[in-house]
Amino acid sequence: MSKSLKLLICAAAIAVVSAGAIAQSSKKTGLGREALPQEVAAWDIDIRPDGGGLPVGRGSVKEGEPLYLEQCASCHGEFGEGVGRWPVLAGGHGSLTHEGPEKTIGSFWPYTSTVFDYVRRAMPFGNAQSLTADQTYAITAYLLHLNDVVDDKFVLSNENFPKVKLPNQAGFYDDDRESTEKHFWNKSPCMTNCKPAPAKVTARARVIDVTPDTKDTPKVD
Repeated sequence: MSKSLKLLICAAAIAVVSAGAIAQSSKKTGLGREALPQEVAAWDIDIRPDGGGLPVGRGSVKEGEPLYLEQCASCHGEFGEGVGRWPVLAGGHGSLTHEGPEKTIGSFWPYTSTVFDYVRRAMPFGNAQSLTADQTYAITAYLLHLNDVVDDKFVLSNENFPKVKLPNQAGFYDDDRESTEKHFWNKSPCMTNCKPAPAKVTARARVIDVTPDTKDTPKVD
């Protein structure tokens, strides 16, 4: 049998096996069922920065204030300052370069859609997805107002949503390390005895008394 004929037979055998595998995988296993359209819709609630996925609705800063006080203030504070260890939502402007940055909606978050999506998906704590679309717009508008992004007369809706820009939006960008850090890359990096001199401590944590120095101190588990 010629070599060409052998190759042709092998190729045909592979094709038959592949077709059988595809046919086998297409058979129903009898487990579960297809998701209903309303079930898919219940999960498909993500909001994109350009406003894609937004529900139709509107809500004003004025409407959002009492909703926020009722639904959110117990954890996040009346003015977004945070209660206890709950997240701070407002303030922190210009603090990102400080030793203790305050990462709030107005100082750090990238897009208004981040605010709306999180409130809609996970808030209020313990009763997630209980807010209507209009209530979510209103609370988002109030949070924007707490961060001096909009004035107290502002009304947020699915129509003007993409026009609202958060202060730190330009601080987020696509990963550019393939171009900006390529000169650091080394196909054959050093793996042993790479530093001729002993390692030296050049900086310390802000809190340096976290580890006991003497045998007299209590044992920390």
